[in-house]
Amino acid sequence: MYQTDRVPQLIAEMVTITGHQGDPINAYLARPLGDGPFPCMVLAHHMPGWDEWYLEATRKFAHHGFATITPNLYFRAGHGTPEDVAARVRADGGIADEQAVGDLAGAMQYLRAQGYCNGKVGAFGTCSGGRHVYLAACRAPGFNAVVDCWGGRVVMPPESLNEKTPVAPLDFTKDLACPVLGLFGEQDSSPTPEQVALHEAELKKHGKDHEFHMYPDAGHGFFYHDRPNYRQAQAVDGWKKVFAFLDKHLAA
Repeated sequence: MYQTDRVPQLIAEMVTITGHQGDPINAYLARPLGDGPFPCMVLAHHMPGWDEWYLEATRKFAHHGFATITPNLYFRAGHGTPEDVAARVRADGGIADEQAVGDLAGAMQYLRAQGYCNGKVGAFGTCSGGRHVYLAACRAPGFNAVVDCWGGRVVMPPESLNEKTPVAPLDFTKDLACPVLGLFGEQDSSPTPEQVALHEAELKKHGKDHEFHMYPDAGHGFFYHDRPNYRQAQAVDGWKKVFAFLDKHLAA
């Protein structure tokens, strides 16, 4: 908790990182002012795109002491408003899992190369971003903690698999190498409470360190203060759980 005579000062800027297959992509970086070392975070944005909420979230994590980067996972779809770019991505069937993992791994490696990094990097994502960070934590070695907020399509029936999403993230759970925090709403339809239960059962089966919390009277996207699905009490409690979890696992 900051004091009124020690209000955090931040640096925020656009940077270029090396993403999947060596592609240069843009990313938004925010960090506390100073040399650090700071724990680090990679954020995976949701299907609405690389939007204002995620830029705000990047600064929020920096405000709490984390050097934080949010790569533009839709960079290859071109530029425009987040809504227009996201519409092009949806029309193309989304982005490939392999590409998302490669971009998030590139963001992690970018942070690890900075002198202000304390050597520990976590990942946070909501909606499709929750799915992507869980997948990255299973497939890209190096993450120290992951926060999955209502990530849908972690549990996938065989008929939902395709060229871009060839394996359900659930099936990679055995390879998860870091603790995971999951926040979910009882009224969500993706993931449903039943799918969350299957996910948690798989984590328990493989002895993975995890914390799952299911919020009553909340559905999909209950952190989004700019949308009707915002739930104030659940969001405040959820953010407290996020930062307590990260402080526990990413402190030097």
